Amino acid sequence: MSFNGLTVAAFESRMAIEIARLIERSGGTPLVAPALREVPLEDNQAAQEFGVRLMTGQIDLLILMTGVGTTALFDLLKTRQPWSSILAALQQTTIVARGPKPVAVLKTVGLQATVTVSEPNTWIDLISTLDERHPVKRLRVAMQEYGVSNPELLKALERRGADVFPVPIYKWALPENLGLMRHVLDEIIAGRVHVMLITNAIQADHVMRVLEQDGKTEPFRAALKKLVVASIGPTAGERLRHHNWPVDFEPSHPKMGILIKEVSEQASGILDRKR
Repeated sequence: MSFNGLTVAAFESRMAIEIARLIERSGGTPLVAPALREVPLEDNQAAQEFGVRLMTGQIDLLILMTGVGTTALFDLLKTRQPWSSILAALQQTTIVARGPKPVAVLKTVGLQATVTVSEPNTWIDLISTLDERHPVKRLRVAMQEYGVSNPELLKALERRGADVFPVPIYKWALPENLGLMRHVLDEIIAGRVHVMLITNAIQADHVMRVLEQDGKTEPFRAALKKLVVASIGPTAGERLRHHNWPVDFEPSHPKMGILIKEVSEQASGILDRKR
């Protein structure tokens, strides 16, 4: 089974080339327009303050949300402190990893997570894991943020009695040139796209921003009724529903390769049912 020539739109940024190749290998025609641009926080006072707190024993628990963010955080800390001192402080800190990517980064520096959140690695899964394995009441908790802040997660930690210190590492912005995004959105509205893949929750927010700027929100939502909307997992799916988009498919595991393989096998049947 494969896409059998269906046109598949995606808004992946970091792995735009890889996702296009995967779509082609699964028999689809890729239409990829990166929707995100990573912008480092130039004057990251929060990260430097985290470093001070870490080195002085004022952090009980560190939550690492992403692999890229974990690497960036460590690199920022190295600009102010010897790595040997940072490593020693981290070894005295409870480390919670939201999934395999932070775990992999920790492994490269000789560390391991005290607690690892299992799939699908949503913030709800993170909270449930902490409730079960490491309650945060009266703990000083630092949270490495990614792209945008997660107020629901922060509030959930605070409700459980944690003293929470957010540490933003980078933020997401729209691409500087929106021409390719607008082209893909116009193709969707015109009915020339059969499958749309969302591999990051922020992609949906950025798509909506562009649609709202162009006054095309309602035609886009109408077009979604006639194509397959596939979300990489529950976190992205939750954001799609927030924007009143359908979620027609989620893979058995929230991984790009599995998403494309499984949706390629089911896309034609989903299209028949929707149309």
